[in-house]
Amino acid sequence: MKTINLTKNQEITLDIIDLSYEGLGVAKVEGYSLFVENALPGEQVRAVVTKVGRKFGFAKTLEIIKKSPDRIEQYDKKYVQTGIAPLIHLAYNKQLEFKQEQLVNDFQKMDLDISVKPTVGAEKPLAYRNKAQIPVRTIAGQPTTGFFRQRSHDLVALDDYLIQDPAIDAEVNQIRDLLRQYEIKGYDETTNHGDVRNIVIRRAYFTGEMMVVLVVTSKKIKHLNQLLNAIAANSDVTSLYVNVNAKKTNVILGSRFELVAGQAYITDEILGKKFRISPQSFYQINPRQTQKLYQLAIEAADLRGQETVVDAYCGIGTIGLSLADQAKVVTGIESVASAVKDAQANAAINGIHNAKFIKGKTEAVLNKWAQEHKQIDVLIVDPPRKGLDSSLIESIFALRPQRIVYISCNPATLARDVQLLQAHYQAKESIPVDMFPMTKHVESVTKLERK
Repeated sequence: MKTINLTKNQEITLDIIDLSYEGLGVAKVEGYSLFVENALPGEQVRAVVTKVGRKFGFAKTLEIIKKSPDRIEQYDKKYVQTGIAPLIHLAYNKQLEFKQEQLVNDFQKMDLDISVKPTVGAEKPLAYRNKAQIPVRTIAGQPTTGFFRQRSHDLVALDDYLIQDPAIDAEVNQIRDLLRQYEIKGYDETTNHGDVRNIVIRRAYFTGEMMVVLVVTSKKIKHLNQLLNAIAANSDVTSLYVNVNAKKTNVILGSRFELVAGQAYITDEILGKKFRISPQSFYQINPRQTQKLYQLAIEAADLRGQETVVDAYCGIGTIGLSLADQAKVVTGIESVASAVKDAQANAAINGIHNAKFIKGKTEAVLNKWAQEHKQIDVLIVDPPRKGLDSSLIESIFALRPQRIVYISCNPATLARDVQLLQAHYQAKESIPVDMFPMTKHVESVTKLERK
């Protein structure tokens, strides 16, 4: 093995040649790769080495010697430091190209000949998130809200979260001020002491309804009732919950929810359909881009009104219900019981009678249906980042749907799965959608036809 002539804390001048899938600048030192924070292709930077591994290392920019024309400098470095907006220093059109390139690269690694269309961008790439999970910690003797510095649990105080709905930011700040007023403590991770751990807020983009979940260590906090009454008095809050999480854990929510005031859910709209959202419901966080994503999925499904459609990993039924009026029947599969209940309610709210939702793991349900020789015309999959299980792919081969619409949040696992599926299916194009502007993440819609 070649000796690496680099040490931690060493300062070095680097030429940046590429951008990694995580949005870090890529430099080579005698063939050894360094991934550099706050560095863009074409730049020369003076950096400090922060980590040296066997195959690659990391560095942090100290000074930009030669600047890229694609660099944006009118931003607060807190947004990069906390990981809220790690690509904010890159011009937005270049962010879209970067995300398209992610799909291209991962398909090429799998020897897949698939055309990747330009990324569908956002008209407003800021203030888009409809959900916030904000930690509360005690700093300088008072409860403080903000976001953790990347790869640490050091809280950076923030008033403006940049990519969140401004109404959510305002509510977070108002609750923070109430915590200070009532002298309620923030959480201490090292000792597992304190009162309030997190503030979780959802706001429906099209209706304006807002849900607040206050995550506490106990219901016996002094002045908790006064705090809750003050939050509920805000006319913007449609639904208020308390969630108790007493465990020493990084998991944000505990298992116990208590509705304190208002409705048990909020309601939003997608493509003209109404959707009920409960505290634990999965719901896309960018409402404007979600409509574009789902419209692309509907177009890829290419329905004529007589198809049997399966919506796998369906959540609260948003995709299946959005296309139900173009299909003969839609069946949604979801492993979370509360989401299935919401999906059933959402079908009723919209007067949709040709959609049903069942609780179960997608892998198990489709395996059972394969054994029963069930007919499926169109399969829609929207899996978690880990992609499709190999057993699920075998079930797909047995069920033989005419088309698969694969909605992906991870280009690497998408490419891996498409490479496996191509034994019986052909994908000709994939369309990336920027659901998370200013971040490295990209969603995509890929249509596969049975050979």
